[in-house]
Amino acid sequence: MVKSVLIVDDDPAQRRILEETIKRLGFEARTASSGEEALQFLEGSERTPVAVVLLDLIMSGLDGMAVLERLKDRPGSPPVIVQTAHGSIDAAINAMRAGAVDFVVKPASPERLEVSIRSALKIEALAGEITRIKKKVEGTLTFNDLIMRGHTMDRVIALGRRAAASNIPALIEGESGVGKELIARAIQGESERSGKPFIVVNCGAIPENLVESILFGHEKGSFTGAVDKRIGKFQEADGGTLFLDEIGELPLDAQVKLLRALQDGEIDPVGSKRSIKVNFRLISATNRDMVQLVRDGKFREDLYYRMNVFPIWVPPLRERLDDVPELARYFMTRFAAEEGKRVSAISDDAMRLIVSYPWPGNVRQLENAVFRAMVLSDTSELSVAEFPQIAAHVTGFEAPIPTAPAPAAKGPLFTGPALLGAEDIVPQTMDVRDDNGESALGIPAVNQGGDIRPLDEIEADMIRLALGRYRGHMTEVAKRLKIGRSTLYRKMQEYGLEPRA
Repeated sequence: MVKSVLIVDDDPAQRRILEETIKRLGFEARTASSGEEALQFLEGSERTPVAVVLLDLIMSGLDGMAVLERLKDRPGSPPVIVQTAHGSIDAAINAMRAGAVDFVVKPASPERLEVSIRSALKIEALAGEITRIKKKVEGTLTFNDLIMRGHTMDRVIALGRRAAASNIPALIEGESGVGKELIARAIQGESERSGKPFIVVNCGAIPENLVESILFGHEKGSFTGAVDKRIGKFQEADGGTLFLDEIGELPLDAQVKLLRALQDGEIDPVGSKRSIKVNFRLISATNRDMVQLVRDGKFREDLYYRMNVFPIWVPPLRERLDDVPELARYFMTRFAAEEGKRVSAISDDAMRLIVSYPWPGNVRQLENAVFRAMVLSDTSELSVAEFPQIAAHVTGFEAPIPTAPAPAAKGPLFTGPALLGAEDIVPQTMDVRDDNGESALGIPAVNQGGDIRPLDEIEADMIRLALGRYRGHMTEVAKRLKIGRSTLYRKMQEYGLEPRA
């Protein structure tokens, strides 16, 4: 999806110039002739999403500083780049304090505008990621913070918000990797338990002999190895939410105690003589067919009906491919910051490729594919070549297979003038084989008696090898050995390697 830039300027000529410039940079351009029109565009009921605002500071009526002050406290406001014909340090400082992310002086070159816009988009994406992480830690994540643009997820959001309005037990079903935990966190974030503990337990990752101890806690000395008293996950979630992932993996013994905790709000720690009251909201998740587990006798029927009061089905990614472009851009921006890569875009062909793929591993697979592409990329744009494993499964796309570099040529690599006598300097070498089975030169680390050779002897052989390989050209030898020419001459004198003049 093409990002849109809102141009706010009361000069018609400047608006037309900026509009054409923005379009040539690959963005969608929208215009407003005054500060009032810009606020109506951004705050109206039928507003169109805007990625960046290019705002003129000096305008008649509501000027740029007043617009910045209005947008500063508005949640979800796009980043603002201010521009003025009267550039000054004070104006830039005041604009930044008011919430602008950059400042340009008219007339700004297309290159300067492109750098500023792309930097603003990256800052906005990273700010959104920081906000999501902060809300996730604080337990205040909401459905508005999730990346779900397609209409397929509208029913999930509607059901999630209804579940958040009460303490009803919810069961989130869906394939592995669709984001069930994020849905559970959003339900808590929009409920009255927002900001309270959100305790995650993966039932499939707990050893069977420790399930009761981890979930319900234990008293000191209740079993071998219980050297201290420990509270369980139910007590940790007191006042908040307990999220049981992969609930279908819970052993039958623990299911009995879970049923009592749900019905009576009480738990019995291992070795305890009395029950403990707990106040928690239970949200469960599974990627298995719970009805079949009940039929097979692997899950208690009474517990299933007690948990499955409010089921929510999360569709797989192949059924909501509208979310793929936005998710891919989000992962790209995040990994670019984490890996220090200057990748800022995905080519049209690559975007068509990832939208055409069914993603059997869902969002988790998409995240890993983008991560791998970021590592492979050497340019500022991800192309089909960075998704070879995906392209191999989609008709009409072909990613070039990386080939091994050609083996280095034998003999001298430098063809410049030779230093007379360099051919007389012969190192002690051995014949070895590289990864392709080709013959290559090597310097032995041990002598004929099997003892480790001294470092000075190995270093002398390395210099001999470099002198012969680069025909005694001292500048090239020093460059390849990554030492200075004076150091090279000194070491040659120490080891008696000076060639004839």
